[in-house]
Amino acid sequence: MPVESGSSAAARQAKQKRKSHSLSIRRTNSTEQDRSGLQRDMLEGQDSKLPLSLRSNLMDMFSQIEREFENLYIENLELRREIETLNDRLAAEGQTFEGADLAKGALKTKASHSTSQLSQKLKTTYKASTSKIVSSFKATTSRAVCQLVKEYVGHRDGIWDLSVTRTQPVVLGTASAVNSIKFHPTEQMALTASGDQTAHIWRYMVQLPTPQPVADISQTPCEDDVDFSDKDEADGEIEGPNDCPSIRVATTTLRSHQGVVIAADWLVGGKQVVTASWDRAANLYDVETSELVHSLTGHDQELTHCCTHPTQRLVVTSSRDTTFRLWDFRDPSIHSVNVFQGHTDTVTSAVFTVGDNVVSGSDDRTVKVWDLKNMRSPIATIRTDSAVNRISVSVNQRIIALPHDNRQVRLFDMSGVRLARLPRSNRQGHRRMVCCSAWCEDNASCNLFTCGFDRQAIGWNINIPALLQEK
Repeated sequence: MPVESGSSAAARQAKQKRKSHSLSIRRTNSTEQDRSGLQRDMLEGQDSKLPLSLRSNLMDMFSQIEREFENLYIENLELRREIETLNDRLAAEGQTFEGADLAKGALKTKASHSTSQLSQKLKTTYKASTSKIVSSFKATTSRAVCQLVKEYVGHRDGIWDLSVTRTQPVVLGTASAVNSIKFHPTEQMALTASGDQTAHIWRYMVQLPTPQPVADISQTPCEDDVDFSDKDEADGEIEGPNDCPSIRVATTTLRSHQGVVIAADWLVGGKQVVTASWDRAANLYDVETSELVHSLTGHDQELTHCCTHPTQRLVVTSSRDTTFRLWDFRDPSIHSVNVFQGHTDTVTSAVFTVGDNVVSGSDDRTVKVWDLKNMRSPIATIRTDSAVNRISVSVNQRIIALPHDNRQVRLFDMSGVRLARLPRSNRQGHRRMVCCSAWCEDNASCNLFTCGFDRQAIGWNINIPALLQEK
C-alpha cells in the first residue's frame, strides 16, 4: 500500500483549507443581496426620526463591519487549525526522539525557554494594560452632590472666560468678545484681555436692585429650552430684557504686546497686573502709571494662560510649547524662573492652590499636580478622555474643576481621585465645549460657575461629604 509523504499531505491539507475559505467567503457574498434587502425592509418598518437615506447608509456601514468580522472569524478558525496541526507534528517529533536522552533534553530546554519568554511577555503586557485601566477608574466610596442652580444667558457668542469677585457683593463676570476677565482683589475693578493686542482696566459700581418676585427660569417653556446641538441659529435671535448698566470707557489701557492678549491677572495687592500674549511673552505692568515693568520671555510658542498666586508674588504662564513657567518676584533684585516639563501637548492653563502646589491642564487630556518644592515630577496625574481647558481649584475644599472639550465638567481631589461629574443632558448642563470654571467660596447657593461655547454660564451647588473633606 503506497504511503503518502509528509510534504504532499501538508500540501493537500493547505489546499483543502484554501478551498473551504473560498467557499465560506463565496457563501457570505451570496447572501449579501438578501441581507441588504432584509435591512431595507426593516428600515421601512421601524419608527425613527433619522432620514431614510441616512439610516440606509448606516446599515450599509454596519453590514461592511459585519462582513469584516466574519472574515476575521474565518481566519481565526484557520489559524486555530494550523496551530493544532503544528502541535500534533511537534508531539510526533517528540516521540521519535524518545529513545535519545540528549536530544530529548535539548528539546525540553528549548521548549521551556520559549515558554518562559512567552509567559513573561504576556505578564508584562497584562500588567501594563491592567495598570492603565485601574489608574483610570479609581474607586471612590464618597462622591460630591452636584446640583444646577441657575443659568446665565444673554451673550450672542461663546463665553471664553468667567470670574467671581472675592469681596461682597458677589459679582459674576463673563467674557465673550474678550479673552479673559479677572476682578481686583479688593476694589471694584475688572481686568480684561482682548484680541486687539491690549488689556483694559475697568472701574465699576454695583448697585443692588430692590428685591422683586421673579418667575423661576427653570419653569419657563419655549425657546430657552431648545437643544443647542440641533438649533443654533434660533438661539442668536433670543433676546431678554437688558437692564444691566454698560461701561464703555476703560480706566486704563495697557499696550506693548505684538499679538493677541489671551489672558491677564492681578498680582497680590492689586498694584500690578500680568498679561499673556500670542507674541510668546508675558508683560508685567504698573496699574497706576500703566508702564511696562518687566517683559517675561522664554516660551517657544504662543502663551495660552497666566495666573498669579493669591498670597505671594508668583506668576505662572502656560504655553503651546507643552511647558509652563513659574516666575518669582518675591525678591525685587532677583527674578527667577522655573520651567515645568511634563505634558506632551499644549498646556491650556496652570493655576496655584493656597498651599505650595500648581495644577496644570493640557490638550494631552491630562491634569498634573505639582509641588513647588520638588518640581522634577508631578505628585499626582489625572488622565481623562478629552482635552482640558481653564481649570480652577477651590480654596477651602481643594477640589479641582476640569472643563472639557466634550461638554463634560469633572471634579477631582488633589490626589487625583475622581469625585463627581456635573450632570449634563439636553435640558441641563452645557451643550457645547466648556471653556472655563471658577469657584466662589463665599456664596451659599452657587459655589462653582462654568461657561462654554453654548453662550451661557451656569451656577452649580457642589456639596462635599464631611468624610471626604477630612481625607
